[in-house]
Amino acid sequence: MDDMPQRLLILLLLLPSSSFADIIQDIRGSLAHNNSTAAEAELQAYRAQHGVTPEYLEALSWMARGSLEANQLDHAESYAKQTETLVRQQLLKHPLDSDPHLPIALGAAIEVRAQALAAEGQQEQAAALLKRSLATYGTTSIRARLQKNLNLLSLAGQSAPPLNIAQYLGTRPVPLSQLKGSPVLLFFWAHWCVDCKSEGPIIARLSSEFGAKGLTVVAPTQLYGYAAQGQDAKPEDELAYSGRVWQHFYPGLQSVPVPVSKQNFDRYGASTTPTLVLLDRSGHVSLYHPGVMPYDALRSAIERVLAN
Repeated sequence: MDDMPQRLLILLLLLPSSSFADIIQDIRGSLAHNNSTAAEAELQAYRAQHGVTPEYLEALSWMARGSLEANQLDHAESYAKQTETLVRQQLLKHPLDSDPHLPIALGAAIEVRAQALAAEGQQEQAAALLKRSLATYGTTSIRARLQKNLNLLSLAGQSAPPLNIAQYLGTRPVPLSQLKGSPVLLFFWAHWCVDCKSEGPIIARLSSEFGAKGLTVVAPTQLYGYAAQGQDAKPEDELAYSGRVWQHFYPGLQSVPVPVSKQNFDRYGASTTPTLVLLDRSGHVSLYHPGVMPYDALRSAIERVLAN
C-alpha cells in the first residue's frame, strides 16, 4: 500500500470536486497510460492558472515517481529536485504537516532522489541524503518513509532494532533479544490496511508450517488517531477497535503478540503496510520488504533462514 494512511485518503476524497482536487488524479492517469507528454502539459497548464499549490507539488512528485518507474533517472531526479525546492519555499510560510499534500510531495521527492542515486550505483550518497533528511524532518510525518528508504539500503545484515513492547494486544510480547536462536517474522500492519488483511492468511499459513521449526511471528501495529471510516478516536477507543479488527480479520494469528507503538514503525520505517521483516537466528535482518509478499517468495526466504 502507498505511504498514505486511509484517513488521509478519506480527507482527500472529501475535497471539493475542482481543478485543485483533480490535477493529481489527472497526472496519475496520464502516467498510468505512459503519456508523460500529456502529464507535463497538464501540469504546466495548471501552474499557469493556479500557481504553485500543495496539490501542484504532489502532482509534480508523481512526475518524479513516473520517471523513476520508467527508468528515466535524469528526469526523475530533475522532477524530484524541483518538487523539493518548491516544497521548501512553502515551508517558509507553513509547517510541513499543515497541509496533507506537502508531506506526500516532499517524502516522495526525497524517496525518488535516493532511489535514483541507488540505481546509479551511488548507495552511499543515497544513504547520506536520507540521513540528512531524517535529521531535518525527523519530527514530521515523513520520518517513517525516510527511514523505510534508508532501511532498504542498509538494514539487511544489521542487528534488528528493538521493539517497544510496553503496550500490546493479546499475548504479552517478549524482547527480540530473548528470541535469538529462532527466526522471527515481523508483520507490521494497520487496522485500516486492506493489503494487510490479504497478507494475513499467508502469514498464518507460514506460522503454522514453520512454528514447529522455531519460527516466531510478531505483529506490530500502531495508533493513528482514528478508527472506523476515519472517525476521530481516543487512544483507548482506537486500541479496542484495533483489537476487534485483529480478531475478525486475522483468526489464524490470535496467539501472535501485537505490540502497539508508533516508535516501532518509525524505527523500522514501516510507512508502507504491510511491512515484512525477517530476522535470522542471530537477530540480524535477513529480509526487509515493504508491501505485500506472495506465499512462495516469503516461504523461500524463511526456508533459507532456517537452513542457516
